[in-house]
This record gives sequence, C-alpha cells and structure tokens, in this order.
Amino acid sequence: MSAHSTEMSQAEMTQAEKSRTELAEFIEQTATKFGVPGVSVGVWADGRETFASHGVTSLDNPLPVDKDTLFQLGSTTKTFTATALMRLVADGRLELDAPVRRYVPELVLADEKAAADITVMNLLNHTSGLSWNIITDTGDGDDALAAFVAKMAELELIGEPGDRASYSQAGYNLLGRVLENVTGLTYEQAVASLLFEPLGLSNSFFGTADVMTRRFAVGHNPDEDGNLAVAKEWRLTRGNNPGGGLASSAAEVLRWARFQLGDGLTENGERLLPTELLHRMREQTVELRGSNLGDGFGICWFLREVDGVRTIEHGGSTNGQFVELVIVPERNFAVVALSNSGSDGSPFNRAAVRWALEHYLGVVDKDPEPLPYDEARAQEVVGAYDNDAMTLTVATDGTGLTLAAAIKPEIREAADFEMPADYEPAAMGLLPGDDEFIVTAGGLKGQRGFFSRDASGAIVGIDLGGRIFNRVPTASA
Repeated sequence: MSAHSTEMSQAEMTQAEKSRTELAEFIEQTATKFGVPGVSVGVWADGRETFASHGVTSLDNPLPVDKDTLFQLGSTTKTFTATALMRLVADGRLELDAPVRRYVPELVLADEKAAADITVMNLLNHTSGLSWNIITDTGDGDDALAAFVAKMAELELIGEPGDRASYSQAGYNLLGRVLENVTGLTYEQAVASLLFEPLGLSNSFFGTADVMTRRFAVGHNPDEDGNLAVAKEWRLTRGNNPGGGLASSAAEVLRWARFQLGDGLTENGERLLPTELLHRMREQTVELRGSNLGDGFGICWFLREVDGVRTIEHGGSTNGQFVELVIVPERNFAVVALSNSGSDGSPFNRAAVRWALEHYLGVVDKDPEPLPYDEARAQEVVGAYDNDAMTLTVATDGTGLTLAAAIKPEIREAADFEMPADYEPAAMGLLPGDDEFIVTAGGLKGQRGFFSRDASGAIVGIDLGGRIFNRVPTASA
C-alpha cells in the first residue's frame, strides 16, 4: 500500500468518525428537544454505515437503545410484502395485472363488480378503491388472514378500482392472503423464506414470542395529564401483519435499504430478483396530489422529488412508535429513523431524515409556506370529515385554521385493545393553488393534503396521509 493510499485511508477514517460524532450529537439534541424516550438512526452514505442511538426502550423498564434494538415498523412492513410478491412475479407464479380473485377466490366485497375487477397491482399501488381498514382482531392462529379476508365484505369502498390512489391497510392485508394462497405457507413463513433467509435478515420478526427474547422498544403516548406513558398494547393484530406487523432494527432496515439500492443480488451474489423487476418498484404507477408523502406511488414505494433528487420512501406508525425510511437511488444513499413516542416521534424522525439528507448529500427538504389567513376560504373548509375509522375536524377562531384527528369513539369502544392517542387541534394553513394545505404545528406538523370539490364547486372531502375523508353533513344541510 502506498503512502498516499495510507493517508487517504486515514482521512477516510477521520471523516467517518466525524460523521458518527456529528450524527450522534444531532440525534441526542433532537431527541431531547422533542422528549422522545428512545431513538435509533442509521445512514448509508459513501459506502459506509453510520448509526446513532439515544435514550431507552421503555420509561417503565429502561434499557439503552442501540442499532440492534427492535422497533415496530408499522406500514414500512408493506415494502417487504410487496417485494416478496415481486419474487413470485419473477418465478412466474403471480401476474400483477391479474384479478386478485385468481389467487383469493374466496374474496367477497360489498361491491361484487369491484371484487371481480381489483387487480394485484391495484392493491400494490393503493388504487383498489378499498377504504383504509377493518378494525378487528381475528386472533393469533394461522387462519388470522383468512378470517380477516372473510370480513372484508364489511369494508367501505371509496371509488372504482383504478380511479384514484387512496392508502389502504386492508388492501395490503389482502395481499398477504395472496402470498399465503400462492405459496401454501403462512404469510410470516412466506416472507421469511422469500426474503429474510436469503438476505440474512435474522433480527426481523412478526411474532411477539420471537421479539420478547431480544431487546425491543415499547411505544409511549401522552396520558390524561400530558405525560408520556407506556402504550400497553405492544403489537398489532396478526391479521394486520402484511400491512404493518414487522419488528426490526435500524441495522436490519438499513440492510434492507441496501438491497433496494442494488441490482437484485444478495450480498452472497444470489439472484433474488431480476434487476428490472426490483427497479420497476421505483417507477411511478399513479400520481399523488398535495401530499408530503410523495408525488406518486411506484409499486408500494412513495416517490418524491426533493431539491432536485428522486427518493423512494415509506414510513410507518403503530401504537406509540414511528419509523421513516428514505432511499436516494441515484446517490446510493439511505436513512432510517426509529422512535418510540406517539406524540413527537414523527417530528423527530422527520428532523433526523432532513438533517441526514442535508448533511450527507446537500439536499434541503423544506416545508412550503402557507398563505396568509383568509376568512372566506377558511369558512369554506371548516367542518368534520371522516372515513371508516377516523374523524378530522377543521376549525377556525377567526385568525387561523386548526386540524384535529381522532379515532371514532365507536371504534375505540368496540376495540378490545388499546389504540393510539388522538391528535389535538394544531395550526394549519392553506397553500397556493388547488385547495392544498399544510399542518404547521403539533404531531402532524409538516403533513400536507388537499380539499376536494364536487361538480358544483362545494368542498366535499379531505385527502391526508394518502387517505380520503368525506365531509360529514351538518345538521342544517
């Protein structure tokens, strides 16, 4: 080795240590600022992994968080479900444009035509017309997904298949049943066989029994006094595993991101997916309007352009835990942020991701500035909006707009498990053009959406978080 190459190696080591120190300092300061009990962040940049963790797994039974601590991934699980299905496509066992009923003949929906017409691709890119989810616990048995699908006749439809994108947890749970029927395995066994084992993901689990023997984070939500308390229901129901049931760590999720950045080969050189199929997941299949989540959907992934670079992203939330995964293929970069607070976990994750994008890539991600308050426009949008599980309330005090988000009382009462806390009213502002808005404070800070109008021009709905909420008629309407 030459003196020059030795000097370069030492310089690289110095830079790597500097990056670790800067990341650790930022993570500690930001977690403290937001009051998040425990966080873990991983960055892949310049061909190196860098990790920083801070805080504890639980306020009641604290253990230090590290890069291998398990957090719930929530909806980021969907990226695993989608990629497992792409393996079946590569093997000729599944067709993306085929009707779902080819693989799940037992599917019954409230609309028979929709049940016959929905394709696998409609589910993968959230254009199925299915509403968000069914709040139900179908047990921990191997029939949990079959039982979930048997209840899907109760699910509302928000439109015709293919008409528009609307995020659906139920749609991904149905895809889990596709995996089961095609492979003859349980969903969890299928994902382990198709992905975990060949990729060496040995610290990713669906089952509580697997998680409890390892270090794992618990969620926290504000209690009645506003103090953080441990969220007693640690996991989602098994019937929700395909859409949000995976537990994993910053180290494992970053390894997952590195596979997504590659050409379909495992680290051992095994061909897991053809390059064109893996990269097809990054290609836009449907446009999204007015969403901070992205400009469109690929196959599962949210696609976004940030300061001139294209990203693929997916976040997730469970009862008091949040995750954010952002990948920049053209720069061979990825960042994952995990946190265990339901009040400020999401703002922490967003701050960590933005810092990493700017620090490592020089990419600046800024929220748009809202317009000055306009009383006439405000009165147009004030009201309640709901979907199958939640109600959004837009209000004004004459000087500004606020947005609150709450799980419906009847849903809370019917559920036999603890549900996440509601979002209290927080400031929001309208944006230029086409009835778009942004939340500017609170746990939903930075969330963008838009109001929709009918043919007469009246406001009839809100899109937020990729989901549609229809306006609730007033008593005088």
